Amino acid sequence: MLHRRRRGGATSEQPAHDGALPAAGLGFLLAQGGGRAIRAFNRALQPFGLRSRHYMVLLVASESGGCSQRDLGTTLDVDPSAVVSLVDDLERQGLVRRETLPADRRTRYVTATPAGAELLERLRALSHRVDDELTAGLAGDERDTLLALLRRIAGA
Repeated sequence: MLHRRRRGGATSEQPAHDGALPAAGLGFLLAQGGGRAIRAFNRALQPFGLRSRHYMVLLVASESGGCSQRDLGTTLDVDPSAVVSLVDDLERQGLVRRETLPADRRTRYVTATPAGAELLERLRALSHRVDDELTAGLAGDERDTLLALLRRIAGA
């Protein structure tokens, strides 16, 4: 596609810029794609008063059967003070609860409430729809390959 650009009364045609940088490295492209995915998911979560980080805390607390705030921070690679704030938000909405462990009363153990587990199922479906929109331009096998490669990179 060509864009017409006017300069000093003259019109020149230049190739349309699609936003991709041809010489961009892997880290930049992953960040750009990740940013696009997070923004799309955050827009989808807005009606629930949540953001993608809330979803991840709820997901980990539910999938693991509960975990300490410290472990949440480590698993999600989030600063401990941010974890406290995220858990506070979810607790106010009745989606998680904090418990103390008998063996270590200083540790705050975060578990999903029944309401949190129920909402999580709805949000998983929402997450899949956002993923489908983001990868709409990929064939099924390309999407599978991309997911497998990203899992390997994220796990490294």
